[in-house]
Amino acid sequence: HKVVFPVAGLGTRFLPATKVVAKEMLPVLDKPLIQYAVDEAVDAGADTLIFVTNRYKHAIADYFDKAYELESKLQEKGKDELLALVQGTLPKHVRAIFVTQPEALGLGHAVLCAKPVVGDEPFGVVLPDDLIWNGAIGSGKGALRQMAELADAQQAGVIAVEEVPHDQTDKYGIVDAAPIDERSALIRYMVEKPKPADAPSNLAVVGRYVLPGRIFQLLEQTTPGAGGEIQLTDAIDALLKEQGKVLAYRFEGIRFDCGNKAGLVRATMHMA
Repeated sequence: HKVVFPVAGLGTRFLPATKVVAKEMLPVLDKPLIQYAVDEAVDAGADTLIFVTNRYKHAIADYFDKAYELESKLQEKGKDELLALVQGTLPKHVRAIFVTQPEALGLGHAVLCAKPVVGDEPFGVVLPDDLIWNGAIGSGKGALRQMAELADAQQAGVIAVEEVPHDQTDKYGIVDAAPIDERSALIRYMVEKPKPADAPSNLAVVGRYVLPGRIFQLLEQTTPGAGGEIQLTDAIDALLKEQGKVLAYRFEGIRFDCGNKAGLVRATMHMA
């Protein structure tokens, strides 16, 4: 029911555009990246969306807020389809909550900032940079919904993975896992950004997680790891040692890495 969106990053790869535009607001065709992420979370059953942002980024909150002047103008002119688009960014039963990450101390720290809102229930994490498309919502299950259903059935944490070229393992968290079926595997251990020679596999963690509330206590105990940041991977590894059941899941759908220019262009062309 609750999904966390860590959106506090500065988007330096897209400067100068991101000097004034949050990278999550960069459009893929006619929708910003964050809208695709929110649609996927709502499709999975979420009714509370927690955006972990920084003190300078107001564009996301503005985007999901009511735009009185724009809406009244569209209503006056009878532009009902456009009005429905503007009003449909967030369904009426879904609430958006904004939490500030005081300083950039890593993904694990960003997730930990959502603890007061999430509490101790299972929750999702969506990184909007990873746009995962499985057909229009309604014609195919979003990746997070696939994962939530598996997490519920297995009573386990679930992490999205994808095969990457062996020479790129140092860009991702990598899992060592024992296959259960075609799409899921039981994770033995995880390592953050290993050199290709040291990587246990080429199964890379990508930006979707379904985690138990226990992860917050483990994050609080996690010391800074790779890059001097609090890594979510390290806390999940601690969860594995404690509970022994976290699943890696190969989702149905196409992933576009919109954290770089080439990925954003590919996603735009695919949607077009």
